[in-house]
Amino acid sequence: MGTVLIWWEVERWRLCRIFLETNVMRDESAKRAAQEYLAGKLSAEGQRHEDKLNRAAAEKLGPAVWKTVADTVIAQCSEWNGIANEQTFTCRETMLGDLRILCAGRSQQMVVHFDSRKLLVIIKNSARLEHEKDVVLFVEGYATESGRDARLMRNEEPVNLSLLITGELRVLAGLSRQT
Repeated sequence: MGTVLIWWEVERWRLCRIFLETNVMRDESAKRAAQEYLAGKLSAEGQRHEDKLNRAAAEKLGPAVWKTVADTVIAQCSEWNGIANEQTFTCRETMLGDLRILCAGRSQQMVVHFDSRKLLVIIKNSARLEHEKDVVLFVEGYATESGRDARLMRNEEPVNLSLLITGELRVLAGLSRQT
């Protein structure tokens, strides 16, 4: 009978140990799941806060970004005219604050428009092929080491404004976009 009792105690201990390990595993799984949920919730809240700060920076710095765009367009037109040694492009500011670029000897024009409400810079170039759409750039705020700044984005990528304007001026002049 003593042997049976020892076997029973061993079996009871084994069952007890299995029960404890299963509960510990369940508790750890629940704890881990709760931690993942909390981390996800904090991450989502942090991302909403970051998005809010980026939007505020874009709204605040949008006019400065537009000034950079306008200055770049005017500078590139002037540089082109200086190199060509003729008045190839004429830049004019419209009453709405847009830039209108005309090419000498061609009926096409390019209009660069800033929508401050939507934080968009739209480039319409009538020399483009019919199937090509207008260039739409989005003013986006972002974090820097010293605070916040804003930049132009297209297709979720930062824009190389100088290269973009050069390509648009080439098309307006009747050249191919690439060299």
